[in-house]
Amino acid sequence: MFRQKSSKLLLVLFVVSVLFFIAQLVTAAVMSFTVHVHEEVTRILNLAVDDHVSIEFTTVSRENMGILDFWVTFPNGTIKMSYGNVGSVSYDFVCEVGGEYTLHFANVGQSEDVLVSLNYDVGHYILGIPQTFFLTITIAVVCVFAIAVFVLTGKR
Repeated sequence: MFRQKSSKLLLVLFVVSVLFFIAQLVTAAVMSFTVHVHEEVTRILNLAVDDHVSIEFTTVSRENMGILDFWVTFPNGTIKMSYGNVGSVSYDFVCEVGGEYTLHFANVGQSEDVLVSLNYDVGHYILGIPQTFFLTITIAVVCVFAIAVFVLTGKR
C-alpha cells in the first residue's frame, strides 16, 4: 500500500518537473525602455542556428514622431540589417549563425528622449520540428506513459 502511494507520488513529481522544465524553454519578451538624446541602447539575444526570430517595436516621444536608428549585428560584429529614422519596425529573420545578436537603438538625430516598446519572439527548432510542436508531442508521450504506469501499478 505504502509502495503504491510513493510510486504514484514520484510519478506526479516527475511529470510536474518535466512540465516546469519545458515551460522554461520558451523565449519571448515584451519590454519598454527609454533611449535618451544622443545615446544608444542595446539588447542582446542569444540565438541558435535555425532559430526563427520576429522583432517588432514602436517608438513614442512627447512632441514628434519619436524616430530613431535601429540595426542588428551578428555575433561576429557584422551588421545584419539597418533602419534609419524609423518609428516602427517589424522584422523577421532566420538565424544562420549561433551566438549573441545585438539589437541597437540609437537616438542621435532627435532633441528629446524616445520611449521604445519592444516585442520579440524566438522560435526554436528541435530535430527540425518547431519547438512548440515538439514539446506538445513530448508532453503527450509523458502523459500517456504516466497513465500507463498508473494503470499497471493499480492492477497489482
